[in-house]
Amino acid sequence: MSSDFYSSMGGLPPQTELLSSKAVFTTAYAVIPRTVMTDIVTSPLPHWSGTRAWVIARPMTGFSETFSQYIMEVQPGGGSDRPEPEKRAEGVLFVVEGEMTVQFEGTAHPLRAGSFAYLPAGSAWTLWNRSAEPVKFHWVRKAFQAVDGLEPPPALFTHEDNHPISPMPDTDGRWGTTRFIDHNDVRYDMHVNIVTLEPGAVIPFMETHVMEHGLYVLEGRAVYRLNKDWVEVEAGDFMWLRAFCPQACYAGGPGRFRYLLYKDVNRHMPLF
Repeated sequence: MSSDFYSSMGGLPPQTELLSSKAVFTTAYAVIPRTVMTDIVTSPLPHWSGTRAWVIARPMTGFSETFSQYIMEVQPGGGSDRPEPEKRAEGVLFVVEGEMTVQFEGTAHPLRAGSFAYLPAGSAWTLWNRSAEPVKFHWVRKAFQAVDGLEPPPALFTHEDNHPISPMPDTDGRWGTTRFIDHNDVRYDMHVNIVTLEPGAVIPFMETHVMEHGLYVLEGRAVYRLNKDWVEVEAGDFMWLRAFCPQACYAGGPGRFRYLLYKDVNRHMPLF
């Protein structure tokens, strides 16, 4: 499948730019449009060289609490031998532009646009850009929830080309999901998938469920229903949904609409 993932972060609007924006933070959801992801909101990270990060989600009491998501940009020769500071943190990497190499427990894994990696909590890995161009990727981090009697999930390195879109029932293939992890494998406590809607396709009901979401638009545009509001979104925008936020979607075209979707899965709810 040919993909053209959005990766044009950075820069700064001119002084003549209007200040109106669809950026919003509510008690149920947030929208961070691509126009917000400028040079001045990036963060350097400890033990990373030639790297900057846009932090687009982080755990917040009373809002989404399970994950953090970064957009990473690593220059040629940049990277880290100590990328993850927390032993309890598992991670997913998804590349949208360029090439990089992840060394995982002694084995080198070259990754390119469309590559996906799942990195178990406590594992030893490094990441370096040995190419001549910058590499950009999403990094989703979550504190792994171990289960007594259940072995930890293994690492996974793959590419979207290896995973055909699984159509949703009764949609004639117009709405489907690229699943990198077997959704029946309860060893994993999070999924990061790609959802694809063809022009005119809809999510035909108001999804209202316990899973938190991070939705980064990779391609196209659509109108998304978030709680009580309809919001126009396009490639490069990010939506952050807390548990039970009602949601639906209409993909108006002209091209297909695709987004990278995080959700927490396969665990009992903690009782406080």
